[in-house]
Amino acid sequence: MNSTTPPLLQVRSLSVTPAGAHSGVRAVDAVSLQVQRGSILGIAGESGCGKTQLLLALLGLSPRGALVQGQVLWQGQALSAEGASRLRGDRIAMVFQDPMTALNPYLTLATQLCEVWHCHRPGAHAQANSRALSMLQAVGIDEPARRLKQYPHQLSGGQRQRVMLAMALMCEPDLLLADEPTTSLDVTVQAQILDLLLQLRERLGMALIVVTHDMGVLAQLADEVLVMESGRVVEHGATAQVFGAPQAPATQRLLQAAQRLQISDSPAEGGGL
Repeated sequence: MNSTTPPLLQVRSLSVTPAGAHSGVRAVDAVSLQVQRGSILGIAGESGCGKTQLLLALLGLSPRGALVQGQVLWQGQALSAEGASRLRGDRIAMVFQDPMTALNPYLTLATQLCEVWHCHRPGAHAQANSRALSMLQAVGIDEPARRLKQYPHQLSGGQRQRVMLAMALMCEPDLLLADEPTTSLDVTVQAQILDLLLQLRERLGMALIVVTHDMGVLAQLADEVLVMESGRVVEHGATAQVFGAPQAPATQRLLQAAQRLQISDSPAEGGGL
């Protein structure tokens, strides 16, 4: 890569103060980061540390009344609220944490997928259905033509997560934001989703920001890891560096929790049932 090429996304001292918060109380506190094209940045932290609020601020979706300060640059150019709105769903897409609440229960999958295409490709309505079908195929949905006619409640949790990915990929974004993409999924489906994300990065050259409290997920996915606590970045480095020699107590706690989960998930010795 040319050393003069700016990062795909750059964030400088981004802060988010919730509406009505006491002075100095920030959900996100002076966070800086950058993402190169085709790379995967993992953001880890315990629940409530500001991970999701950071993603929402990047997209211009902070809750009403929140004060957002700092600077977001897209390919070297400062990104305004209006600019974020134009990019959202097109060049930058997001997979939200709970696909059952993120998907509209009253609309078929076809309607919801095609809506994304119509919004960003208004002169290409005829291609919407074929695009939706190909995206469901791309994320491994079985019988995609039949699924397009179905509603979210007719799918399993893993299938709904794949539909959310398909929706985010309708316009082939340069950057995908994934908020807890494997939460509440069983281990087998979780592994499938992680493998799918890596395949999509490889096939589309897409960059990802993956937010999770599960360090095991980041060990499999991320090139770099950023750890947050109370809205602040407490550690940031290459994945091997962060996992091999964690410096921040918050990072150490997350890694210890991941190790305990691995032990508890291991089959018991002695040949039990």
